[in-house]
Amino acid sequence: MFQKTKNIDTAFRYIRLFSVAFLASCVIISLSIAYKSYQLSSQSQNKVFILANGKALEAYAADRKDNIPVEATDHVKMFHHFFFSLDPDDKVIQANITKALYLADNSAKQQYDNLKENGYYSNLISGNISQEISMDSIIINTDVYPFYFRYKGTQKIIRPTTIAIRNLITEGYLRNVSRSDNNSHGFLIEKWKTLENTDINIQNR
Repeated sequence: MFQKTKNIDTAFRYIRLFSVAFLASCVIISLSIAYKSYQLSSQSQNKVFILANGKALEAYAADRKDNIPVEATDHVKMFHHFFFSLDPDDKVIQANITKALYLADNSAKQQYDNLKENGYYSNLISGNISQEISMDSIIINTDVYPFYFRYKGTQKIIRPTTIAIRNLITEGYLRNVSRSDNNSHGFLIEKWKTLENTDINIQNR
């Protein structure tokens, strides 16, 4: 009788010990899952996705100083793209020039006014001339502020009978301004001028 009672008591202790261990394991596992879920949730909240051309691209936060060379290069590239990519359509010209002038100061506006006064844009329209530009290189000096840049590119001027290839070299400075929808990089081109713009080759069509 005493032996049976002792066996029952021992079995109860084993069951109690097992139950406590099982409960402790469940608590530990639950806490681990909750902690991991919190970590993943925090990480996901710090991620930003940008939709570009139908694809979701992940963006990462970084200090502006880490991105200055990349952003400055793209700013200069996009300015030249908008300023020199033209078609024989007044609305296209105005749209591109307007985008370019948001990225630069009055030095670019003066060049635009000079070209307009000399009938450059009206000649594009009347002559059915398109103009394209491709970047060759951009040099940015971020050691001294405002940042000096030099742009080298190739222009293609497409006329009904010929295609002219011209080299283009410009220079200027970049200073920081507030970011906006019209100026996503937060730079403004100053003292912009053309150093060289000469024919390289002319092809008959």
